[in-house]
Amino acid sequence: MYISNVTVEHAQIMQDSKSSYRSIFKATSLFGGVQVYQILIQIIKSKIIAVLLGPAGVGVIGLFQSGLDLVKNLTSMGLASSAVRDVSEANGSRDSQKISKTVTVARRLVWITGMLGLTVVAVTSPLLSKSAFGNYDYTIPFIFLSIILLLDQLSAGQKVILQGLRRLKDLARCSAIGVTVGLIVSIPFYYWMGIEGIAPTLILTSACSLLVSWWYSRKMKIGKVDISVKETFIHGRQMLVMGVSMSLSGIFATAVAYITRGYIQSAGGVEEVGLYQAGFAIMTTYVGLVMNAIATDYYPRLASINNDNEKCRQTVCQQGEIGTMILAPLLTICLVFMPFVLKILYSDEFIAANQYISWACLGMLLRLGSWVIGFLFIAKAESKLYIVNELCANVYFLLLYIIGYKYWGLCGIGAAFALAYAIYFIQVYFVARKRYEFTFSREFTVCYGSQIALVVGCLILVLFTDGLLKYSVGCLFILLSIFFGIRDLNKRMDILGMLKQKLNNR
Repeated sequence: MYISNVTVEHAQIMQDSKSSYRSIFKATSLFGGVQVYQILIQIIKSKIIAVLLGPAGVGVIGLFQSGLDLVKNLTSMGLASSAVRDVSEANGSRDSQKISKTVTVARRLVWITGMLGLTVVAVTSPLLSKSAFGNYDYTIPFIFLSIILLLDQLSAGQKVILQGLRRLKDLARCSAIGVTVGLIVSIPFYYWMGIEGIAPTLILTSACSLLVSWWYSRKMKIGKVDISVKETFIHGRQMLVMGVSMSLSGIFATAVAYITRGYIQSAGGVEEVGLYQAGFAIMTTYVGLVMNAIATDYYPRLASINNDNEKCRQTVCQQGEIGTMILAPLLTICLVFMPFVLKILYSDEFIAANQYISWACLGMLLRLGSWVIGFLFIAKAESKLYIVNELCANVYFLLLYIIGYKYWGLCGIGAAFALAYAIYFIQVYFVARKRYEFTFSREFTVCYGSQIALVVGCLILVLFTDGLLKYSVGCLFILLSIFFGIRDLNKRMDILGMLKQKLNNR
């Protein structure tokens, strides 16, 4: 009888584990698809704007956007990220009263911060015009554009609620439809009005995004709660503190990127900056979309169980495994075929960025490992720990970048990127181990270790060989990475069983 009970319990655990892996994989696939779609729409939109408005129009949009983004980063208080944690935690409690109160507080705070952003832009519009364009001619357009900060903040608030309450399909539809409507709306205005249509088009695009997010969030039945302004700030204090910490982390990273580009420009010239920027864009935009897709589901899921260290450990390891199985094969493909990718996306002149990107591929896999652990600090609202951790990391990231470029050029800065994330990985692991008794599971260690070995092998191949040897052996590494990824996915999710079941049902 005892043996039978143990067997049943083990079977149930295995079934729950498979269900968890399937849920993670589905969410990652869903938002990965959305990320790809958004990038394609952005490419199309950029091309249309370039044709209709020319370089001058693109420049005006960029200057408007940079001014608005500056104020937005200072006034939004990071609520688009931090509020997800509180809504997710409330949702995990299954307490309808707590959910209603948290959602009400989040909605009020986005209104307050949105109005703050609007006011700051309107008041400082002469300064924004002068700093961006060198004159005061764009003061009135900036005053009109100030409404964007309110519209965008309200839209972000609606998406926070969708994400926090795990309405993932609605959030995916909202994101995809939002960028599509933005494209459709912008074309006629730019065609008919040219550069004069930039300000009204930016406003209308934000309004459409808000309308789409409202349409999906209105489906959620959230009870009404009467909360005073004082209570709003008392209950929302943790959201604001964590949000400010996350905003500061973003500012640190932006400062490091700015100083790095400035150093490269002074030491190597504008062309070197262009090569670095091209490689950086490929890594963060195209390869980084895997992490962006993961974060959409991972963050609220982790936040909802943040009080249980064992469940957090399981979730971190499972997410790390799925992320590794998806990202590692992509990185091996990038390593072997990046020269062709650079030619397609840019031109032959950008081939010189290949060695930087090759080292950065290893860095991206190390980044994934550290990144899944780092979310623990955010999910647990450890704002002080998080900001100290990020500040320390950004200091040695900058030092390594400067040293790497000074002695080895772009290749050195790529190697510095990989080394910095290796240090960061060790750092966050030991902090999490001491703070939350975190350890990696055997499954994660085997999965991650084997894929790291393949990426390192591929990197060595790319750095020291070329021609037929590079591509033939490189393809072998790619196939091995894909094979291990599919094999490990099948172990955890029984993909073949799912396919057989679907075929039999037909």
